[in-house]
Amino acid sequence: MTLATEPRPAQLPLPGGREGATVRLHPILTGELHAPRSYIERPQGRLVRERVYLKLIGPRKGWVWLPVPAFLVEHPSVGAVLIDTGLHPSCATDVGGNMGRAGKMLYEARMDHDQALRFQLPRRGVEPADVKVVVMTHLHIDHASAVSEFPQATFIVDRREWTAAAKGGTLDGYHHRQFDHAFDWRTLDYGADPVASFSGFAQSLDLFGDGSIRLVSTPGHTPGHQSVVLRTRGREVLVAGDAAYTEGGLRGEAMPFTMSDEHQFRRSVKEIRRYLEQTPSALAIPGHDPESWPRLQAVY
Repeated sequence: MTLATEPRPAQLPLPGGREGATVRLHPILTGELHAPRSYIERPQGRLVRERVYLKLIGPRKGWVWLPVPAFLVEHPSVGAVLIDTGLHPSCATDVGGNMGRAGKMLYEARMDHDQALRFQLPRRGVEPADVKVVVMTHLHIDHASAVSEFPQATFIVDRREWTAAAKGGTLDGYHHRQFDHAFDWRTLDYGADPVASFSGFAQSLDLFGDGSIRLVSTPGHTPGHQSVVLRTRGREVLVAGDAAYTEGGLRGEAMPFTMSDEHQFRRSVKEIRRYLEQTPSALAIPGHDPESWPRLQAVY
């Protein structure tokens, strides 16, 4: 399928940076999706794929509710920045309307009406129209669900991710109708300047040129997955996205069921572990950990 939208290359740094800036981070739970435990912790042994598929079509005994987060980042001069968009408001009543017929068969959502960012941002003093930039860790169906809610924002995505999403479909985790909007899409090229290494990560980009928001390339879950390192007052925070689903995944102790490239995935986890070794005070937030999410603070 050919997309109607044509992204343009990003020119970094984006305007608005301030020397020495620190940001405020609000982790926001936009809802939950029901999935077998094996989805986030791949079982050992033979016929793994077949066993997981049987769980998808069989009784949902032992399934877990996985948090679907988005993150509000308040920059002192840029304003409101989002990392991912969480679930669209319609998912509270009709998953199929947002994720398509196949999505309705595969996914069950648990979401209150007012959990969508449309309602949660104003409670934090930010209107959806105030969001200047949205950083997409990747374009999977649970991260790009509410892209349409922010038509005025500039969306930042890895060039490889856009290409993979444009070619991919439901079985690859993408739904084109979620993100194929004529918005201001900008793509990053981690193979070109001004890419630099950063604290264990081989490839990083400084979004605003002030060190407050750094994007780091962590492919493997998808071809163009990226994570985000934030400088808050007193500590750094790594929003890992789906480079690691759980705290066990951050330590390299658990592997998810789905990966576009297992070798790249393992390499990205090694870079995350190296970063955490070099930055022991940092907080790392995995993508969908039902145990660690309740322990997060409201604001960092």
